[in-house]
Amino acid sequence: MISTQFIIGMLNGPVVQFIQFIISFQFAQISFLRLNEIHQLPDEDEDTGQNNIELPEKKDLIIKNVAFQYTQVSPLILRGLHLIIPEGKVTAIVGDSGSGKSTLLKLLLRLYKPSYGEITIGGLNINNISLHQWREKCGAVMQDGKIFNDTILNNIVLDDEKMDYQRLRKAVETANIAAEIESLPLGYQTKMGEQGRGLSGGQKQRILIARALYKDPDYLFFDEATNALDTINEQKIVKALDEVFKNKTVVVVAHRLSTIRKADQIVVMQGGMIVEMGNHDFLLERKGHYYKLVQTQTDLQSSTAPISNKESIEIITNVQS
Repeated sequence: MISTQFIIGMLNGPVVQFIQFIISFQFAQISFLRLNEIHQLPDEDEDTGQNNIELPEKKDLIIKNVAFQYTQVSPLILRGLHLIIPEGKVTAIVGDSGSGKSTLLKLLLRLYKPSYGEITIGGLNINNISLHQWREKCGAVMQDGKIFNDTILNNIVLDDEKMDYQRLRKAVETANIAAEIESLPLGYQTKMGEQGRGLSGGQKQRILIARALYKDPDYLFFDEATNALDTINEQKIVKALDEVFKNKTVVVVAHRLSTIRKADQIVVMQGGMIVEMGNHDFLLERKGHYYKLVQTQTDLQSSTAPISNKESIEIITNVQS
């Protein structure tokens, strides 16, 4: 019996190793198939011009009858959009969740291509511009922005070989994160974990804002850029961004009233279509969908407003009585 148990014990090790080998082989096979699938995809800029071209003098972004669907059989996410995003102005896009705001932003960044219609810049279709040239002119803060497993400095400047320290300083101060970075033992050389591990959601978002501002681009695209921030930081950043936004074409997707009320143009989307357009005061006078969104937010803010000293004394007195 002892010899049998000894033999079984000796056999146990190789059997476990063989099972682990089968599991590892399955993972490797899945990874190989996925990598092969990625390698077979066409390059992003394969069907666009490789050479930089001179952009038109008038740099308004014009969206003409744009519709978008993820596949040919899926429903339309955007349909029949007609919009002019004026050069050097701030355009805010608001609406219910799932109305197509982020999708429209990704079309402007050329992460997707319109299923129908076209997006032009001064009469030139943006698909004819080299992707590298277009992305160099764009700064973006998306909801799912990536933080790399690298230092804070490299996460902000990315692959900039000739670092501009004055521009870096302005970017981190505008994003209101300079003091927090400099208080760290290694400062800008502090290494962050994958996906910003070790940072709070607000700090991660502010580093993404600093990255977009450091490029000093002609076009800025913000998708819920200040949603992860507390009220104090948001107010400071929004105030600092007012100066940065001058003479830049800015598209902001936001829900918070403080971010959008000063916009030159507010576009209200619902069900993948544009239902209203105008500035803050004009849309409030119309008392349409935008008015309802503002009213809902105002009601929420008033219901969560802090209790005054007088009210708190009255509550304590009533409880004691």
